[in-house]
Amino acid sequence: MTKNWPTFLQNPFRLPETVAEAVERLMAVLEDEHKAVLAIMQEEDLIDFHFSLGMAIRNAFGLHVPWSKLLASCGAVHPDDASGVIIQALWRALQT
Repeated sequence: MTKNWPTFLQNPFRLPETVAEAVERLMAVLEDEHKAVLAIMQEEDLIDFHFSLGMAIRNAFGLHVPWSKLLASCGAVHPDDASGVIIQALWRALQT
């Protein structure tokens, strides 16, 4: 699901600071087939992405950094919760 990430992450970039910025980055990096799979999932099944896409989000977007603006934007204290918020926002964006 994240084979495009190594190239994407090699380029220096500013970490996303808001959920909207994180979703925008994910829309750019995820392949269309993976976005399609995510889009047809039921909302309650999004937890299935916790150890795959969720882990990639936590690591790539610096959610383990205590002063992370993105963590605060998610309204979360824990990186696991924040990645869930981002995945849910991505799923919602794919519903349109």
